Amino acid sequence: MSELAGSIRVRTAVWADLPDLRRIYRAAALSNAGDVAALSSRPEFLEFEGPWIDAGATRVAQTQPAGVPLILGFATVSRVGRGEPELDDLFVDPAWQRRGVAMRLVEDAVHRLGRSGDTRLWVTGNPHAAAFYRAAGFIGSERVETELGPGLRLYRRVPAC
Repeated sequence: MSELAGSIRVRTAVWADLPDLRRIYRAAALSNAGDVAALSSRPEFLEFEGPWIDAGATRVAQTQPAGVPLILGFATVSRVGRGEPELDDLFVDPAWQRRGVAMRLVEDAVHRLGRSGDTRLWVTGNPHAAAFYRAAGFIGSERVETELGPGLRLYRRVPAC
C-alpha cells in the first residue's frame, strides 16, 4: 500500500460534494477501455445523482495536500429493504487509482458494517476489476448479467467489531 493510504480520511458525503462525485464517477467509469463501448451506448450510466447521500450511505475518501481538501474517490453501501448490504459504488479518480484509495473505502465499509452486526458485504463487480475485489477479500464466482454486460457476484465476510 502506498504512503498516501495513511493520509486518506474517509467521511460521509454531503450534497456539496456532488460535483466532485459526478466528475470522479464519469472519469473512473470511462478509464477502463473495456467498458467504453457499453457506456457510450448507454450515456445515462455515466450520470451520478447521489441517491444515497441523504441516507449517509455514500462515503468519500479525501486527502489534504497543502491543507486543501481533495476528494479522491467514493463508495456507496446500500441496503434495499431488509436485505444484506450491497457495495453499489466504488469509484476512484483515475489520477489516484492504484494508491490504496479503493481499498481504504472498502475497509471503511467493512468496519462500519461490522459495528452494525452485518456479516457480509455483497457486490456485483465488473469483471475487469476481479483482481482488485479478490485482493480486497471478496470471494465467489457467480457470473451474472447486468444492464451493461457480464458481472461477477461476490461477497466479503464482515468480522464483528
